[in-house]
Formats: sequence, structure tokens, C-alpha cells
Amino acid sequence: MAIRLGDVAPDFTADTTEGTISFHEWLGNGWGILFSHPKDFTPVCTTELGGFAKRKAEFDARNTKIIGLSVDDVTSHNKWKADIGETQGAELNFPLIGDENHVVADLYDMIHPNANDTLTVRSVFIVGPDKKVKLTLTYPASTGRNIDEILRVLDSLQLTAGYSVATPVNWTNGGDVIIANSVSDEDAQIKFPKGVTKIKPYLRTTPQPNL
Repeated sequence: MAIRLGDVAPDFTADTTEGTISFHEWLGNGWGILFSHPKDFTPVCTTELGGFAKRKAEFDARNTKIIGLSVDDVTSHNKWKADIGETQGAELNFPLIGDENHVVADLYDMIHPNANDTLTVRSVFIVGPDKKVKLTLTYPASTGRNIDEILRVLDSLQLTAGYSVATPVNWTNGGDVIIANSVSDEDAQIKFPKGVTKIKPYLRTTPQPNL
């Protein structure tokens, strides 16, 4: 069964390049991103893992751990790490799960028979501190992920978890946000002291409240 938004992220215990982990315990009280790649020693995956490694500090600053997965084993992952560092200019600095028996891939519906019945697709799951799934993304094997977009969505999720706002189209951190319709005009003036712009009765904006 596919993972839906709001579901508790399935817990699991697995071997990784940084030792055995229990997923929920490893997440702790922060946010987490679990993402799969189709196979070790493949070109797009190599660029992706190098890209995430280069920007790990940005995820750290958001109290977010990142962890990768493929259906190869940890021995294969460890051999691949040298290629990632050599070709991408960044050493792997987060764990990769060895999932040769497809335990985690099956839990998270990462193997799509219509695409390939043995390899994981490029799935992304953002998990909140409550261990619930906040976002799912699935890319085809031929398309590398956009890390800027994953960070943008993470910023939105963390912002909207703490304030009664939503983020508009193409929003990026620092931009104006939309006040939730559950907030009355009177309460909006109190909740958002930076100011409220009323464009329509159902469309009110305010400067980003956590800056």
C-alpha cells in the first residue's frame, strides 16, 4: 500500500554505511528525509548523492537528517563512496541503507513494477518530528532530483507547522505568505503584527512571520 500524507512513517531496523539504525530512534525529535536511488554505480545517482553531501549543512541547519537507500548492500555502498567523492567533489557524509532484501523498499512502496520490478525509483519522503509523512515525491530513474526544491518544501513545511499560514506559488524562504482562512481578520491583526494585506476576503498575505 502506498504511503499517504499524514501516515506514520513505517519504522524499520536496517544496516547502513554508518552502522545499524532503528529509523524512528535515529530520527530523534527532528525532521528527516528518506530518499531512494535505483542502483549503485549509476551516473544520475552518483551526482545526486554528491549533491546532497555538498549541501548537508543546509539540512543540518534545519534540524533535518538525510538518509539514502538502494537495493544494493552496504558492501556495495562502501565501494561506491570513493567514486562519489572523486567525481562529485564531496565525500559521502550521511548514511546509505543497504536494502538488498527489499524490506524498506516494500514498506515504502519504492519499487514500481511498471517502471522496473527490481530497482527502487527516486522516492523522497519528508518525515516530521511526530514521525508522520509530510511530503512524498517520486521521480523517474532518468531524472535527478532538485535539491533546491526539496529545501524549499522543507522550509514551507517547517514554517506552516508553526504558524497559521500557507505558502503561495513559487514561494521561497523570505517571501510573503498566505494567512490561513481559519484565522479571522481580527485575529490576523494580532497574530501577524508585521501587517496584513487583504487582496480578497479569502486571500490575505503577511510577511514571513518567523524572520
